Amino acid sequence: GVGMGMTAPVSITAFPAEDGSFQQKVKVSLRIPSQFQDNPPCPTDESIKIEERQGMTIYSTQFGGYAKETDYVNYAAKLKAALGSEAAYRKDFYLCNGFDPPMKPYGRRNEVWFVKE
Repeated sequence: GVGMGMTAPVSITAFPAEDGSFQQKVKVSLRIPSQFQDNPPCPTDESIKIEERQGMTIYSTQFGGYAKETDYVNYAAKLKAALGSEAAYRKDFYLCNGFDPPMKPYGRRNEVWFVKE
């Protein structure tokens, strides 16, 4: 019964298929606002889980607009190409992040993150 409002970023964990597209399985994560960090409200929907994300080092790229799956896939491919074969990062998933509410038409910020190994 507690409303927490919009948080940023909204983070989607993408599990890429062989061709780079998203597999059917994705995981959406929302940041719990600071005032609820120590004692978050318990979800009433059993499909919602509270997880603590450990600190990480990432490789990142940023782009604007209303992001679609194809945008995230394309920017992930560009980031992969920019990193080359020398960078060590998780290949089994990457994070797609949106920082703006849907009603913001201009100056939108989206990012793709690869987690450094």
